[in-house]
Amino acid sequence: MTIERFDVRRSDGTVLAGERRAAAGGPTVVLLHAAVADRRAWSSTVDLLERTALDVIAYDRRGYGDTPVGDAEFTHVDDLLAVLDAAGAERAVVVGNSMGGALALDLALTAPERVSAMLLIGAGASGMTDEGEAIEWTPDQPTGVLLEAVERAEQAGLVEEQVLLELHLWLDGPTAPEGRVGGAARELAADMNRRILTASGGRSVGDAGLDAWHRLGEITTPVLATWGDLDVPPDLPFYALMAERLPNAEVRVLEGVAHLPMLERPALVAGLIREAAALA
Repeated sequence: MTIERFDVRRSDGTVLAGERRAAAGGPTVVLLHAAVADRRAWSSTVDLLERTALDVIAYDRRGYGDTPVGDAEFTHVDDLLAVLDAAGAERAVVVGNSMGGALALDLALTAPERVSAMLLIGAGASGMTDEGEAIEWTPDQPTGVLLEAVERAEQAGLVEEQVLLELHLWLDGPTAPEGRVGGAARELAADMNRRILTASGGRSVGDAGLDAWHRLGEITTPVLATWGDLDVPPDLPFYALMAERLPNAEVRVLEGVAHLPMLERPALVAGLIREAAALA
């Protein structure tokens, strides 16, 4: 298999920038990146899937990587459906990290017939809240310190400082030492996040207005629900509750990784993608 460009032009003229490693006859797998990353987060993982019979697609959502936000009204769900249509995929295994996981859940509610299985990695969910829940989202001390510092850097317009803080928060994990993950993975994470922070509206537009959090019980698609044990501590109970509410979910807690395991341990994530594809 070779990697080829896979750009999808929408009716408003926006081009969703993507790549595809196609395998004839193999199931389609769509990789959805986090809100602190772009499609490049999956590159090392995709390389490790070269010898598998999987048709793997990764693309930049609007406002991320090489895809502009543009001025037109849109939803990320409609864009994802357009990607599936352009790929000729009636159904796909959908892999979502963080807010990419929230998009995967939105798709499973909007067009369940298009999703054969899901792999969620530290996934969010539209409408996620602690209101009315037995658990509360209360930051531990390391997380609270980092979040306050990120807010101060954002308000002061200190992009480079914000990048460093977010790397500690999401790549290393707030309870782990800063710089736990280094080398090329850290350089890539910094570049992806820097581009997002200097783009316009990449994190706040394209919401479909769904409330997946309160509709998880409607999603009967097979799901492999995973998260890293070094991820943001107050998020961990919500990942577990999400998996409990998904009727057909298998749970896997990933030891020694934080919120972006595809960057620090791509072989681990490649194995999870194979497992998810086997559920389809």
